[in-house]
Amino acid sequence: MPTHDLSRTLDWQGRTIAWDRFGSGPALVLLHGTPWSSYLWRPFADAFAERFTVHLWDMPGYGRSSKDPSHAVDLGFQSELFAHLLEAWGLERPHVIAHDYGGTVALRARLLHGTRYASLCLVDVVALRPWGSPFYRLVREHADVLTRLPPPVHRGAVEAYIRGASHRGLSDADLGALVDPWTGESGQPAFYRQIEAADERFTDEVEDRYGDIDEPTRILWGADDAWIPVDHAHRLHAAMPGASLAVIEDAGHLVQLDAPVRLAAELTRWTESVR
Repeated sequence: MPTHDLSRTLDWQGRTIAWDRFGSGPALVLLHGTPWSSYLWRPFADAFAERFTVHLWDMPGYGRSSKDPSHAVDLGFQSELFAHLLEAWGLERPHVIAHDYGGTVALRARLLHGTRYASLCLVDVVALRPWGSPFYRLVREHADVLTRLPPPVHRGAVEAYIRGASHRGLSDADLGALVDPWTGESGQPAFYRQIEAADERFTDEVEDRYGDIDEPTRILWGADDAWIPVDHAHRLHAAMPGASLAVIEDAGHLVQLDAPVRLAAELTRWTESVR
């Protein structure tokens, strides 16, 4: 797995967004979710750079981007920012591939902020209620206490939480890369802050409009996703009559790590069909 390096930054409303651009060809933007970062997409970005100009970025509050405790990190803000980024990058109709929360960000930007896409691929996305978990509810009720956990206890909790997103198990290297941004003086409170900001109203506001999306759309889902069960894929497909759906066997929510070859094959077929 390549290291998580983003060499460029962009400032907006006091936030510093870490991002990078690779390759040449039609524009392709990759969106991560929570509690992830662009790390999950980096190997795919390197591969797609042979055929696309790939844009990779960390949302504020995540990864290498700023984690100021005074800044909002909710999905409403992130979708507004994404619309701004596309304008700042000069991308009028990019191809978009989104995972987890990134799906909400892409869908809201499309339906509420006037963005348009050449195509849209939604991978195990947050899009339909109910979402969140008992852990989310625990964090909302006790965020102040959890923020003050001793660092080793906090790290153990985050590691256990993240392990639950994989069906096949994570290597030590991948687990470390996913957990490390959530440790330290800024990372620990940021981890609980982004969970505390989660709210189903951000999908409720657009859920009834998914059928309005007329760009070519593909839905991909891990068959063994324990965080967002595969029935959400079928419900989302029903809400987007023009979309197509593929379920990836023996893969959980972290399909990028559980089934990278099969996901790469699906994404390659999809991007070739809409390029």
